[in-house]
Amino acid sequence: MLFQGYKQSDILWHIDNILVVCVGNICRSPIAAAIMSEQYPNKHIDSAGVSAVIGHSADPKAVELMATHHTDINKHIAKQINQEMTIAADLILTMSTNETKWIESQWPHCRGKVFKIGHWLDKDIEDPYGHDVSAFETARKNIISSLELWADKIS
Repeated sequence: MLFQGYKQSDILWHIDNILVVCVGNICRSPIAAAIMSEQYPNKHIDSAGVSAVIGHSADPKAVELMATHHTDINKHIAKQINQEMTIAADLILTMSTNETKWIESQWPHCRGKVFKIGHWLDKDIEDPYGHDVSAFETARKNIISSLELWADKIS
């Protein structure tokens, strides 16, 4: 592991561009990108999928859930991650170890800037796709708790 032996406070980054990645770019990454955009209004936050449902809007359950938390993701359009996005990003946050490994295998230059959003908790964010709205709420809460541990690095 890259950060073995380091405490969170030992690592300093300059982060302006953040890319959030999940599989289809219709559930978890739009939720995370919306949360991060509210938390970090001066940062450029984007999202994409490793197997995106290109051109589709966010999952209706994700839209409904985020609306209950006063966040509108109606305008989200799914897109596929590409090399240009990975080059532009200072930090790439994925939802799982598999997504992190896939990105690193496609673009080796990403090593050192691609991490699971739940890295500090050693946690994957489960995909709520095809489940009821409670699974989306669980994913949202897990994203929020994971992001809290990134705050001192992103700010």
